[in-house]
Amino acid sequence: MKKISIYIALLGIIMSSCEDFLTIAPETSLSSATFYKTESDFQQAVNATYAPLRTIANTRSWLLCEMRSDNTIYARNINFGATEQQEDISDHCLPDDQGITTNTHVLNQYRQDYLIIARANQILSQIDQVEFNQAAKDNLKGQTLFLRGYAYYELARYFGSVPLHLVPVTTREEAAQPLAPESEIYAQLISDIQSAVNLLPVRSQQGVGRASKGAAQMLLADVFITQKRWAEAETLLKGIVNSGEYSLIGNYEDVFSESVGNKNNAESLFEIQFLEGPEGLHSSFLYSFMPRPISLQELQPITGTSNPQPLDGEGNNIPTPDIIAAYEEGDLRKDASIAYVEIAGSDREDKVYPYIKKYAKHHALHNVHGMNWPIYRYAEVLLFLAEALNEQGKTVEAAGYLNQVRNRAGLANSTASGQADMREAIFKERRVELAFENKRWFDITRADRVQEIIGDFGARALANPLDYYYPAGATFRSIAFTNITKYYALPAAEAEITPHF
Repeated sequence: MKKISIYIALLGIIMSSCEDFLTIAPETSLSSATFYKTESDFQQAVNATYAPLRTIANTRSWLLCEMRSDNTIYARNINFGATEQQEDISDHCLPDDQGITTNTHVLNQYRQDYLIIARANQILSQIDQVEFNQAAKDNLKGQTLFLRGYAYYELARYFGSVPLHLVPVTTREEAAQPLAPESEIYAQLISDIQSAVNLLPVRSQQGVGRASKGAAQMLLADVFITQKRWAEAETLLKGIVNSGEYSLIGNYEDVFSESVGNKNNAESLFEIQFLEGPEGLHSSFLYSFMPRPISLQELQPITGTSNPQPLDGEGNNIPTPDIIAAYEEGDLRKDASIAYVEIAGSDREDKVYPYIKKYAKHHALHNVHGMNWPIYRYAEVLLFLAEALNEQGKTVEAAGYLNQVRNRAGLANSTASGQADMREAIFKERRVELAFENKRWFDITRADRVQEIIGDFGARALANPLDYYYPAGATFRSIAFTNITKYYALPAAEAEITPHF
């Protein structure tokens, strides 16, 4: 019998959403009635549930998170002609009408998260009906619940209220669910993640790259931090610290995945897996982050490829002067995170541009690399724990965890004293420690500082376009920074198939 690939398994999952008028499913067709029979079947289905994370990390989350913040910006190439939809996101001028938007990037993020949810729902509807090893079943259920909880957490943070689907959709009517209150979304995702914590093994007993107990604890702590449930977050985070499963790596630059090595290391709680090569599991995000136009001679030292090619068009996710200035003198993370390239073809008088260095690892072929994307690292565990402790008035204890992160970066202990000072110190430390890891926008939103921080950032950018990579005489569009909002509008393409938004 031929091995059924993840993609064929996915086809079965999709096909199973349509009700057949036949009572007996043909044994030669692939559907939920014929596919979900063995542990191997469920393993493949769970693999398919992870798969959309690659698309999200490679082409979406940095657009909707990091480039939405004051850490990076869309570097306009005025010779390229038309503007792009990612510029609307970066410049906070996303067009919306009555709570919906036609932005393709918003739509694709929404659909990828619901693709995870749909696949998870299919697994959860079937897995208890099939008998196989209970420990293996618990592990697969735990991973599935983790993924569904993660997807709903993304949706809640991007959109607030969204439809809540917990069972497979079999009719068009079932697909058009009303928007659930944000509180209901959070209640469900917390339930999913709590179940995952109880079902998943610790990392040392889990398959490489799969969600483990520590990853689920961290995800739940993240949710509790967002909800200001500080004591519950503290308990989870101390559980991770005391597990002995994770530790800080001595050199910050060594934390981040190489194209073929250094993956899922001692500091990694959860990262999205990519594979360099022809299997179709590779990433290419580094190329999206390059300032442009860049020649092959300028690009090759950064990528190390044997077949470098020039890049034209627009530059995305370019570090802002604001993030560059945020690093303290002597912070080793600055040179590990940001480097510079001189672009001869630039129209700017200053032809030197910054780019994100922490992901710039050498690989074999142009536009095909295998660096993993970090979702949760042990350094963030320590910073979250410092925050949870400080918010409970345990400022002295909080300082110890904050200083572990600072000391690794070559910095002295924090001089912050008092709860308010420590709160700001942790906020600033998260910015530089987790720069370009899609954390900054969510930090700004959960602190309710969107208008303050992004408003000030927009004012600086509009007043000094040369500092934000425009050539002399060019500037932002007149609509830039006119629609600064906490949540994204819902996708118009989805609104066309539901009466609820």
